[in-house]
Amino acid sequence: MRNVMAEISVLFSYPRHIIFLIIRLLLAYGFAKPALLKISNIQSTIEWFQSVSIPLPQLFAYLVSGIEIIGIVLLILGLFTRQISVLLSFVMLGAIFFVHWEHGFSVANNGFEIPLYYLLFLLLFATFGAGKYSLDHLFFKDGNYE
Repeated sequence: MRNVMAEISVLFSYPRHIIFLIIRLLLAYGFAKPALLKISNIQSTIEWFQSVSIPLPQLFAYLVSGIEIIGIVLLILGLFTRQISVLLSFVMLGAIFFVHWEHGFSVANNGFEIPLYYLLFLLLFATFGAGKYSLDHLFFKDGNYE
């Protein structure tokens, strides 16, 4: 009976890994357009960061843009997923508090709803890793996926 339960547990774990892969790819896609907009016109990004009272706007414009661009690639590959998820979580916290907080929760009012969802997914990856279908698992056997 114990072996049957173990096999059932393994069988039900596979959708989890597919879901982790899909969420990683969707997060990367979600970061793509904002990151490319920031990096393609960094001067406008610096000015916008300054207008929303982000301290050291030049430094943070480059830092946030870089983290997002690198994050897209690493999320797609599932490489260093825990580490990049922590960095992207800080970016989402900044987005929530500097940009969206004053508008309330609802996405309809440019609220913090979407960045909060991104933050929660990123915290999931920071906690549990990228899943079985990732380079983290292939290279580092990251996490308990068996």
